[in-house]
Amino acid sequence: MNVTPAWRKPATAVALLTAATLTASCSSGTTPGGGSGGAGAPEATTSATPQAPTVKISPAEGSGKVNPEKKIVVTADGGPLDNVTVEASGEQIEGKYNTDKTKWVSKTALKPSTDYTVNATAGATTATSTFTTAKPERALQIADVTPHAKGETLGVGAPIIVTFNQPVTSKATIERALQVEAEKPVTGAWRWINDTVAIYRTAKYWPAHQKVTFNANITGIKGGDGLYGVKDYTATLKIGARQISKVDTKKHMMYVYKDGKRVQTMRISAGMATTREYTTTSGIHLTMERGNPVRMISPGRKKGDPGYYDVMIDHAVRISNSGEYVHAKDNVWAQGVRNVSHGCVNARPDQAKWFYDNFQRGDVVDITGTTRQLEWNNGWGFWQLPFKEWKKGSALKNSKA
Repeated sequence: MNVTPAWRKPATAVALLTAATLTASCSSGTTPGGGSGGAGAPEATTSATPQAPTVKISPAEGSGKVNPEKKIVVTADGGPLDNVTVEASGEQIEGKYNTDKTKWVSKTALKPSTDYTVNATAGATTATSTFTTAKPERALQIADVTPHAKGETLGVGAPIIVTFNQPVTSKATIERALQVEAEKPVTGAWRWINDTVAIYRTAKYWPAHQKVTFNANITGIKGGDGLYGVKDYTATLKIGARQISKVDTKKHMMYVYKDGKRVQTMRISAGMATTREYTTTSGIHLTMERGNPVRMISPGRKKGDPGYYDVMIDHAVRISNSGEYVHAKDNVWAQGVRNVSHGCVNARPDQAKWFYDNFQRGDVVDITGTTRQLEWNNGWGFWQLPFKEWKKGSALKNSKA
């Protein structure tokens, strides 16, 4: 029988205890790098100082003759931008950050011949850039907006006729900067009739009794080679009552409606129609201007020629550029009976004065019954073009206006 000696059993227990002690000693008594320390001694640590973000501004400090079309761009590397300000002539320039605020880009074009100062911060980093935009070879401005006079109230057919001081060749670029906003919105579109004139017309008449704001945000916008906008333009237009006159040359009558209600019934006499010149034009006319009196001279004739006339006419309201007016004439024997004029629509003096006193530029005068049609570019005959045709004069090929 094999029996383990009693004296050997304690030895196994001692060996196990010693091994455990050594294992514990190795795990807690050795410091990194092979050194030794007492139980519980702290480990050595190292910490790096965070780097400040770097900020870059374009155009860079001291840049001159900067293209006004150039955007101001501020970027940050190593952290987000906290703040970006751009100032020129006491005005703040707006911009937009990207999602993580590491980039800022200006929203609008820059003004030519202007000093700009950009200040940017990102954490402890600050950066500044001062630069100057180039002077344009030619300065583009709005020379005139018609109809638009101080305190004026306009009719529902009124166009917005914008005249520039310089010929515009980059028409699409400039047209995008022309904005029309109405309290009662209606579809409309621009049409260029030459290099200096663009006209805005609505698809349907303006809704009555509202304000319309026209903004030309052309500063810094390129209008052609060496041509840049140097000044924005704003105009507020007041649309008044819906005043529409219906003229029936066959019945020799004119009816004036205000906001849908007939307010005047007038016996009239229109063009005698013995020649094209003496034929009143049919179509949608707009009232353009007035005078009291207006001197009217027969076109293409000199004194002594057959049909020559040179007369002063009272209370005359122009409705075309071919010499047509609604005016006063004391020939009640013809009014309501026959057409005997040289092409104008004449009415009894008291009623013509009423029309003169109550008209708004852009009121509609719709004439029917003659063999001659009003040309779309004769005065403000813009409503003679279907809106689909009108839009073809826009410089924006895919315009949805």
